[in-house]
Amino acid sequence: MSDQPASLSPAPDGYADWLHDLKNRIHSAQQRAALAVNRELVLLYWQIGRDILVRQAEQGWGAKVIERLAHDLRTAFPEMKGFSPRNLKYMRAFAEAWPEAAFVQQAVAQIPWGHNLVLLDRLNTEAERRWYASKTIAHNWSRNVLAMQIETRLLERSGSAVTNFPASLPKPQSDLARESLKDPYRFDFLGLSDEAQERDIERALVKHVTEFLLELGAGFAFVGRQVLLDVGGDEFFIDLLFYHLKLRCYVVIELKAGKFKPEHLGQLGFYLTAVDRQVKHELDNPTIGLLLCKSKNKVVAEYALGDKAQPMGIAEYKLLESLPEELQTSLPSIEQIERELGNLAE
Repeated sequence: MSDQPASLSPAPDGYADWLHDLKNRIHSAQQRAALAVNRELVLLYWQIGRDILVRQAEQGWGAKVIERLAHDLRTAFPEMKGFSPRNLKYMRAFAEAWPEAAFVQQAVAQIPWGHNLVLLDRLNTEAERRWYASKTIAHNWSRNVLAMQIETRLLERSGSAVTNFPASLPKPQSDLARESLKDPYRFDFLGLSDEAQERDIERALVKHVTEFLLELGAGFAFVGRQVLLDVGGDEFFIDLLFYHLKLRCYVVIELKAGKFKPEHLGQLGFYLTAVDRQVKHELDNPTIGLLLCKSKNKVVAEYALGDKAQPMGIAEYKLLESLPEELQTSLPSIEQIERELGNLAE
């Protein structure tokens, strides 16, 4: 009788659970090893950059020393990448941008070198770099996502929505809720014209739900679109319903294709009451409402929220990124294009 392959032999009781646990432990060890290697590499690059800075400042070494150092390091360590003149200049800029060794060790060394280059290339101040570095660590952003968040000015938009959270929610939930909302929200990934109607936007957001969730931010989980609520035998439909994992509450999002009007909050408040009574679990926090409109008067929005006890926020959405004014004036109008096409056809 031939020996049975090990993979087909019966496993003893408890083997599957033990194997699953071992796989998790091996995967965690691999992640820790990769993080440790990255940390040591980033710290090494910072130390090299600091040394270049010090020697150029104190001993008057010129820029050509970087070319020579790159040649000598690549000769000494031919198997190692990263010692090009360009990367050595980045090391110098890296050390100049982060003069505090403690912060480099505690925070920036947790980010891959490529992420650090994005921070150096695209941001001008230490405060901005610190903010995006902390968000990258907290949300495990890829390099491309980090670049996209900087490009769409996440820092300026975060926590900018008009809300009544300080009056309607206890601390620290009110602070977390405020930071979870933006203004404006950018939906230019939908490819819709600026005149798109509410239902078109809803359908497109659900179709591109991955990008939508990324724009909403960490913690949002999609529940449904046009969610049915039966109230006293009458049917009502919520535009978009989410659950926020950190806030531990449902989030109702209503879309308005026009300018914000105070009466919009009456409908939103009704939906919040219905979700709290019919959907919310007793351990969930009160449901939050977010009204997304094409435009708003900030003072009107603040007045409208002034007497509302339910937690609500008001923010704008942008379907297309507006062009700079100087570029807009240089572009031909539709009428000019039509005239040119007409002339070509003659």
